[in-house]
Amino acid sequence: MTIRKPNPADERSPSLHRHGDESATSHQHVHDPESLQHIINRLARIEGQVRGIQTMIRNQRSCPDVLVQIVSVRAALGRVGRIILDEHLSDCLTRAVEEGNIQEEMKQLKTALDRFLP
Repeated sequence: MTIRKPNPADERSPSLHRHGDESATSHQHVHDPESLQHIINRLARIEGQVRGIQTMIRNQRSCPDVLVQIVSVRAALGRVGRIILDEHLSDCLTRAVEEGNIQEEMKQLKTALDRFLP
């Protein structure tokens, strides 16, 4: 998945990325700037949590304390994944139905779910 940053000159400029194999036929997916920023903010918080775990390990904090933080990071990543999946279901599948490309979109969705779900 390739994400392009919105054009700073136009705050309404959507962010585009492609799904699936770049060489295959795929559609452009649009994240509105507010949604994109929400996802980026969540990922930045997760990054901070991971750095905190590194510090805990360097400082030889107890294993249970470290494991609690790891569980927290995993849960936060899962929530980000669900946000992205929800947007995909709301926007991409609807667009695929309208464009008559539902079979290819369902194939890509199944592949993504196989990777995302444990």
